[in-house]
Amino acid sequence: MKDITRQQLALRNGQDKPEIWIAYEGKVYDVSSSRLWKNGKHYEHWAGQDLTDELKDAPHTQNVFDKFEPIGHLI
Repeated sequence: MKDITRQQLALRNGQDKPEIWIAYEGKVYDVSSSRLWKNGKHYEHWAGQDLTDELKDAPHTQNVFDKFEPIGHLI
């Protein structure tokens, strides 16, 4: 997997570029295909950032990331 910087991740927020990426526990996921991330927003969460600390408030577990292949490592 390739290394992805926080700046690269931030640009994939559903607004600046067509890709929608999020990070969790050091891995970056492309969630562009998910209807739940349309326009880069999922409830009160925005794409283009590391959501590791946000999961504790979510109504689901980390298994939600099993639906997506990681595309890189957040550095």
